[in-house]
Amino acid sequence: MKQPYDIIIIGGGMAGASLAIALSGHGLHIALVEAAPLKVNDVPNYDDRGIALAHGSQRIFSAMSVWDDMAANAEPIRHIHVSEQGGFGFTHLDAEEEQVPALGYVITARDLGAALLNRLTALQDIDLIAPARVQWVNIEEDLAHIGLEEQTLSTRLLIAADGGNSFVRKQLCFDVKRKEYGQSAITANVTPGQPHDNIAYERFTTNGPMAMLPMTEQRCALVWTVKDNMAGEILSLNETQFLEQVQRQFGWRLGKLQRAGKRSSYPLSQLYVPDTVQHRAVVVGNAAHTLHPVAGQGFNLGIRDVATLAEVVLQAMHSGEDPGSMAALQRYQAWRRKDQRNVVRLTDTLVRSFSNNLPPFKMARNLGMLALEGLPPARHAIARAAMGIHGRLPKLSRGLPI
Repeated sequence: MKQPYDIIIIGGGMAGASLAIALSGHGLHIALVEAAPLKVNDVPNYDDRGIALAHGSQRIFSAMSVWDDMAANAEPIRHIHVSEQGGFGFTHLDAEEEQVPALGYVITARDLGAALLNRLTALQDIDLIAPARVQWVNIEEDLAHIGLEEQTLSTRLLIAADGGNSFVRKQLCFDVKRKEYGQSAITANVTPGQPHDNIAYERFTTNGPMAMLPMTEQRCALVWTVKDNMAGEILSLNETQFLEQVQRQFGWRLGKLQRAGKRSSYPLSQLYVPDTVQHRAVVVGNAAHTLHPVAGQGFNLGIRDVATLAEVVLQAMHSGEDPGSMAALQRYQAWRRKDQRNVVRLTDTLVRSFSNNLPPFKMARNLGMLALEGLPPARHAIARAAMGIHGRLPKLSRGLPI
């Protein structure tokens, strides 16, 4: 058995890698364990999946000194336009009104992952253990233990960042709340007939929300929510038929859609862990909350987990406190709980509110959007929440190093 680590992070995806980078450089003994090989496809592709980063997430990456490696490949969102198919209401958010360079950015998962991996592999105080799959987990009073195929590791604090199907979360019997939506997300990159002008569109259709996000090379990232029984039929359409269907739902604000890349789909559900900490263990990112993609908050919520947990852990270590103690971890949970609950409730409310197509509900929604458009203070509050810069912020979310 090796010398116990201060921190072991399970999961080398974007949340786990970001957390390891945030904790590096502070004298900690850290390991990151990932089931898959740590590598990124070097060849950019039209179909690379886009990820929406809120302004607050960009601040976090900037404070971690990785944004410079991402910036050239990130397309700014300077305007968000919200509307409903067949309705008269609309509202908008604007970066200039909020006095920020951008409300957010869209970057491909490949470019984001490459920037994180390049930084991660250059750090000398992190043991990267991959590919290696966790076989079992055991928590004792003084240490947490994990079993890999060929070795056992121990740590003062075990962090599960291993995604929505988290093995560690299941092993430690964290309570999980689930909700099925009976919907699937169809994703693809498309090329519009007119420049996107850095505008992100959130369009509520009769089938479900449709997002069209600006990407580099004048592409847009499409996320189209449909009923589960429609997904197979839509995926089977040829490119022309698919573009016609999207055009019918989205409208003509971007002109005639010219091209559609590879399509994929995944079922939509909500997963929420009410209590994210146990003695010597904590779950973060998608292991703690998996959301409906409406409003694009899932990844950003997880990165705020990372920023807060890193600060709480380092404060505990610097003060001589055990980072795996319940006292330290409960401070983290108390800090994050309100934001997590609010975002979970918001996304669920949006989905359910816009799924009712009865005329009185549709009229109320459209009147509500028009009222919001005429109330700048209300739009300002919504913008700050969407950007992830409201409430009590950790240093990284303020653009400050820990």
